[in-house]
Amino acid sequence: MQVTMAVAKVPKFGLIESGDSVELVERPRGGVTAILADGQMHGRSAKRLSQLVVAKAMQLVADGVRDGAVARGVHDYLYAVRDGKVSTELVLLSVDTRTRTLVVTRNTHVPVLVRRADGGVLRLDEPVEPIGIRETLRPVIAEIPLEAGMVALAVTDGVFSAGRRHGRQWPVEQLEAMLQGADPEEMQALADWVLAEAMRLDEQRPADDMAVLAVGVTEGGEDRLRRMSVTMEW
Repeated sequence: MQVTMAVAKVPKFGLIESGDSVELVERPRGGVTAILADGQMHGRSAKRLSQLVVAKAMQLVADGVRDGAVARGVHDYLYAVRDGKVSTELVLLSVDTRTRTLVVTRNTHVPVLVRRADGGVLRLDEPVEPIGIRETLRPVIAEIPLEAGMVALAVTDGVFSAGRRHGRQWPVEQLEAMLQGADPEEMQALADWVLAEAMRLDEQRPADDMAVLAVGVTEGGEDRLRRMSVTMEW
């Protein structure tokens, strides 16, 4: 199989730096993990916080730690270094080629959506707290068998609540409809589409940092090449 991951993000209107951070890391036993962190507040302090969380998570994933333990370990670390005074919403999306599963690990109130190959959409929205505040905390984990045609979508609160201040926040069903129409080979198009719609709802002035992470699974080719591209504007 082949996996494609794409990210689109923008800071809160009037700010240069975003408190939403996304990184990708290869799993030592096969596969790749995308880490999405939404730091408390906005601007430079939120950016430092989310990057702290993401860096620790990357280290643990690269060391071969399982995703649930990664989330708990990052929580323990953040709670210790910041004395339980700050929080971060965290999502891990892992394509594990050893178990041939998509592993979704959540410490966020924002749902993660997964479209199965048959077109049905799973809404992963079990209540769970962000990391960093309480001394003991567990993530919510879902493990879904990989299949060609699968698409997963994770967004931060800025996207999920877009339009709220204008009285027109979009329902999660609209996100699900966008997911159902997505081509798993065109994840950048999906991420850009979701971000553009969120910005439209906020009248092109994002009320919060926004980040979109899209993951698609298709039948693999013969070359087994791994590619990555980054585009950044400021």
